[in-house]
Formats: sequence, C-alpha cells, structure tokens
Amino acid sequence: MHDKRVLVTGGAGFIGSNLANHLAADNDVIAIDDTYLGTPENLTDDVEFVEVSVLDGDLPADVDVLFHLAALSSRNMHEENPQRGCRVNVEGFVNTVEQVQANGCDTVVYASTSSIYGSRTEPSPESMEVESQTAYEASKLARERYAEYYATHHDMNMAGLRFFSVYQGFGGNEAHKGEYANTVAQFADAIANGEAPELFGNGNQTRDFTHVSDVARACELAADHELTGVYNVGTENPYSFNEMVAMINDTLGTDIDPEYIECPFDGYVHDTCADISKFHEATGWEPQIDFEEGIELVCEPYLADNAL
Repeated sequence: MHDKRVLVTGGAGFIGSNLANHLAADNDVIAIDDTYLGTPENLTDDVEFVEVSVLDGDLPADVDVLFHLAALSSRNMHEENPQRGCRVNVEGFVNTVEQVQANGCDTVVYASTSSIYGSRTEPSPESMEVESQTAYEASKLARERYAEYYATHHDMNMAGLRFFSVYQGFGGNEAHKGEYANTVAQFADAIANGEAPELFGNGNQTRDFTHVSDVARACELAADHELTGVYNVGTENPYSFNEMVAMINDTLGTDIDPEYIECPFDGYVHDTCADISKFHEATGWEPQIDFEEGIELVCEPYLADNAL
C-alpha cells in the first residue's frame, strides 16, 4: 500500500499501533484511540495520533482505507462491562464505517476473532459453523453481519480477519495490556523475573500463536486486494502452553516450572488451529515468523537487559 490516507482505530493499542507504524513508512496514517487501554507511546512520530472514541460523531473520516481494530479485545475485558463492550465493539464499528463511507471510503479491514470456532485441534476453515459462547464473541459476529450489510448495500470492500492468538511481548507494544496481554508475553515476563507462570489445568491446551508483524502484513494485504468476506490469520502450527513455557526457559536459560491452577472460566477454549488456505489463495500471505523465532524475539529484551 502506497500513498493512501489511512485511518487505524484502536491505533494506540497493541495490534493497531503495530499496523499504524508499519503503514506509516509509505502512507499518511491517522491513529485514533480513546486510550482506555492503548497508549500513544506505542506510535512512531510518523503517525498522526488523535485521542477520540469510535463512538464519537466527528471522526477524521476523510480517508481511503479504514482499519478498524478498536475493541474491548478479550472475553474478560468485555465481561467486566458488557454494555460498554457492546457499544464499543458493535456500535463503534457501525459508527466508524458510516462516517468513512459518507466520506467516500470503500475499503475496510476489521478485526474479528478465532474464538468463535470454539475448541478445535483440527484446522478451522472459515466455512465451518461458528458460535458465540461469550458476549465478546457475539460482538465480533455482529461485526461480521454488519460487514455483510455494508458490502451488499453500499458495495464496500469489507474484509474481516479472524486473528489467532496474536503476540509480541512486553518489549514490543504489548506491555500496556498487562493482564490482558497474550500468554506468551505474560509467561515470558514472569519467567524472566523469576516467577512461576500460572497455567490452567495441565497446560496441554494449545494455541495457534501468530506474531503481530505477520498480522500487520495480513491487514495491509487484505486492503491491497480489496477483499470482502472473512479470513483466518494464523500459522496452522499450534503449540501447547507447556511447550511454550519450555521454549521460554530454554531461550532465557532459566528453569522455572509453571504453577497449574484450576481454570476459572466456563466455556474456556482449550485448543485453536487456523486453516489459512483461503487467505493464502486470495493474497499469497503466509506467516514469516515461526514460533521458535517468535519466542526469541519476545525474550530478546530480557536477555539484553541481563547482558548490561
């Protein structure tokens, strides 16, 4: 993507800031965020930051492309305030798309979620039946239905990306998320500080961990190809939490055993695995960072600190 005027909502957050910084090298990028969780410190000087909510009525909407990442972005965050979650995740989506559409924008890439597949060890294709066991998942499915409306009624390009377990680490732009950060970031930080990470059950649950740099490329490609529909963004190579902890220990040169605790959540998704063939066929995208390299990138800042 080159020489486009781009709006990234949730642009000071984890994925949004990585995307905004990635695009700013070749485009005019505006990042908006209400700083409920994001921080403008995540953004480079090349990105224009505007502190505003996606629920507001006067957004900087005169853009060529909208990347809509603003959300209460986890089950727990959503459940703490379901009404706010619905307003931000659903009403905020509609409000933002309405404003950019009124200004002539016809290309939108938005964040959905892989959680709607439930627990699966086999690769999950976009064609399979999905469900919403949580309000968070319901809000993301609502986005997908509204996207169908905008694609049909307004002839817009509406690409929904179902992200699988996106991570970067506290040394990147994920530190501000704290307890809501990906388990890779949380466990690496705990182990690096001599603490035992807490794993639900026996630690054999699996996730399709996807590095945020690959996700940023996926967002850009979805816009470049003016896609409509829903697409998985993952690696097709899940790892268990036990494997992840062992890899972190190996990389950091530590030997800290995890603490196993009872899962406190009903409907907890035990396993995820993406089928990325649809998105690969549409764009040629495939992940460039495997999990072993990703763990090294997450651990690198801690190793550098220890070397000082």
